[in-house]
Amino acid sequence: MSKPQQDLLHLLEERGFIHQTTDRDGLNEALNSGPVTAYLGFDATADSLHVGHLQGLMLMRWMQRAGHPILLLIGGATTRIGDPSFRDSSRPVLNDAQIAQNMSGIAKAFTTYLELGDTDGRARVVDNAEWLDGLGYLSFLNTVGRHFSINRLLTFDAIRNRLDREHSLSFEEFGYTLLQAYDFVELAHRYGCTLQLGGADQWANIINGVELSRRQNGPQLYGLTMPLLTTSDGKKMGKSAQGAVWLNSDKLSAYDFWQFWRNCDDRDVGRFLALFTELPMDEVRRLGALQGAELNEAKIVLANETTRLGHGEAAQRDAEAAARALFSEGTQSDTLPKVEASRAALQKGLTLTDLLVETGLQSSRSAVRRLAEGGGLRIDDVQIQNPDEPLSQALEGSRLSLGKKRHFQVVLVD
Repeated sequence: MSKPQQDLLHLLEERGFIHQTTDRDGLNEALNSGPVTAYLGFDATADSLHVGHLQGLMLMRWMQRAGHPILLLIGGATTRIGDPSFRDSSRPVLNDAQIAQNMSGIAKAFTTYLELGDTDGRARVVDNAEWLDGLGYLSFLNTVGRHFSINRLLTFDAIRNRLDREHSLSFEEFGYTLLQAYDFVELAHRYGCTLQLGGADQWANIINGVELSRRQNGPQLYGLTMPLLTTSDGKKMGKSAQGAVWLNSDKLSAYDFWQFWRNCDDRDVGRFLALFTELPMDEVRRLGALQGAELNEAKIVLANETTRLGHGEAAQRDAEAAARALFSEGTQSDTLPKVEASRAALQKGLTLTDLLVETGLQSSRSAVRRLAEGGGLRIDDVQIQNPDEPLSQALEGSRLSLGKKRHFQVVLVD
């Protein structure tokens, strides 16, 4: 393992990763004195991570590069409950098969951004079902529950806000924070983990883990939270007008991933370059300060760097080439994301409305019609005014455009 990097906290602060720390001086000393094992938790609620998780993955990437071991905790057990933090309702209940499938999909993002393995310097994936599934209720109350008062738990913003809005909060959700505290202590015992990372909404949960270790005479634990990210136009990071911006290529093409960054708000360019690329900060500041048309080149750098990290250099080059060909030269590119249409369905009178709804490119038939009314539907640059008319049989290879920024190549299948 390489020697831990000096002034890691300064680097992370400069790039915008730090919101709060439990003991900054103590954590800084620990990070500069030797390897500090850190963990970040993910509940398996979907079969891919999305851009909203990328901040945490990049933070762990910097820590791994600095020589600190990483634990990636997937909540195989806690996913069955769901973190109630700042939610108005309970999560849908998932069965074991769904959770296992989601865990497999989530692990794909880990391998993309981090070096995984059981040897020094590599990140390890762990599942809290290993210790929570066999934990008896009475034992849990004795070892964990007795260290926390209901009075204090009710003061946490995540709990209080839910109750103030008179939304139901189940007993199992109420106990989620104690399970997360127990996770931290258990990871400290099993792997020598002394640092928990999380979003700003996890602050209370992290504090509980630090406090539980202290009350059980365990090791000194630390917490570090990241700012909750929203785009400058107020949207939650990880979402777009078309839905979640997934990290896995089987959920979102490299081209669409590239386009997400290329089309970001001008005000977000500098911040995103600092968080989601590994460019030196002097270059980040230079690019972020560009104005007018020059800022578009900074956005292309952002799109290229994020896509190269997430999908590889070849996919990045293809995505950029497809975008430049489409928007700069007006030519067709076979590197566009594909949308499949059935030949049999075409013969039976498949409409564009049918195609867009069935493939999930639009949420409803009325959404398709609204897009057409606004002039946003085109096939090979020909505006489609009535999406309910049967499509041409000669659709193979056509370019389907949804608005100015979403473009697909139509592929016919048997």
